[in-house]
Amino acid sequence: MRRVAIVSEHASPIAQAGSVDSGGQNVYVAQVARQLAAQGYAVDVFTRLDNAQLPRELEWGKGLRIIHVPAGPARYLPKEDMLPYMDQFGEFMLGYFGKCSHSYDLIHANFFMSAMAALPVARQFGIPLAVTFHALGRVRRQHQAEADKFPDSRFEIEDGIVRSADRIIAECPQDRRDLIELYGADPDHISMVPCGFDPQEMWPMEREPVRASLGWDPNAFYILQLGRMVPRKGVDNVIRGLSRLRKQYSVDARLCIVGGNTTAPSEESTPELARLKSIAREEGVLDFVEFTGRRGRSQLRRYYCASDVFATTPWYEPFGITPVEAMACARPVVGSDTGGIRYTVVDGVTGFLVPPKDPDALAERLARLALDRGLSARMGKAGAQRADQLFSWRCVGTQLANVFEGLYESSMAPVPARHWGAETRLTA
Repeated sequence: MRRVAIVSEHASPIAQAGSVDSGGQNVYVAQVARQLAAQGYAVDVFTRLDNAQLPRELEWGKGLRIIHVPAGPARYLPKEDMLPYMDQFGEFMLGYFGKCSHSYDLIHANFFMSAMAALPVARQFGIPLAVTFHALGRVRRQHQAEADKFPDSRFEIEDGIVRSADRIIAECPQDRRDLIELYGADPDHISMVPCGFDPQEMWPMEREPVRASLGWDPNAFYILQLGRMVPRKGVDNVIRGLSRLRKQYSVDARLCIVGGNTTAPSEESTPELARLKSIAREEGVLDFVEFTGRRGRSQLRRYYCASDVFATTPWYEPFGITPVEAMACARPVVGSDTGGIRYTVVDGVTGFLVPPKDPDALAERLARLALDRGLSARMGKAGAQRADQLFSWRCVGTQLANVFEGLYESSMAPVPARHWGAETRLTA
């Protein structure tokens, strides 16, 4: 039996997705761990201890464990504040690997800090290291400028990881290009494996009954925005698009925004909420915007299926799981022409791609769907077919397992595939 260590310093698979630092990476880590376990791997997920009440080791299912790593205070920390504790994270892993009764065949690090902590462990014990970045510092800085709270040292750390990792997992073609063009990654050491959706969670439902269960107007045109409530997600742009859709195209449109730090959001618990409500008020659409707060995974399908269209217009998006989930629920997607959304959404077939920060373009595409329900239905059906063919977590797990098996076999070869220098520790 192969044993894999998945490292995800800030994104625990048991965290509630939808808050400021809990989102797609949490879902990714949870699903990849489950899929590998289902294929017969023994999987340990190493994640930072952020609650003193959590056990050091948690049996999470057959072949699945979560190891809570003491690194910094045992409470929530923004991921931007975790960098000083990554040496501590790595030292714990070194000790754990050295003392445990079993050996690991591969380490899969998620995010640059996880790779930073895991690299010395991989080299000391001769274990292949695969890295999924989920977001790249230079890309983030391009789009967020001074709002990016990570230090410049992140760039040098990522450069070292790109040079040293045995395999880099790119999530979409744009991610692969960025790794090559911005980091000088060797194309031969990159494998592209996307994110996915769970067919047991997401599938089409009849709109009318589920809309009634949410208390939505049966005749209105509903736009859904779902995800973390942070500025880069472009929720403000969707609000402005709603305003133009109502005023310029006379569409009786409503917007439901799912996300936030709590199930009953307040401006205190979710700071971004105050800004978004102010924008909705200025645009004259506050009465047509519903801020539902965070919802559990089991509830999300109802929101996707009750809506007419899913809209997501982030400034940038390394991949974006929510558009795939919306497609799996047979809903057309209008999304930013950037990153992973450019890969998952086929413009004019499964939805539309629009420039970020362009509410006029967004409103025009939404109006097309609102005024042509046949087009909307065709796009929804095409999206469901594309999701089923390319983006199920089972398919993702199989692709990753193939990559990992190739790495393991290469590591067993008499001649190492790559030469590593003596120094493998990366510092902030």
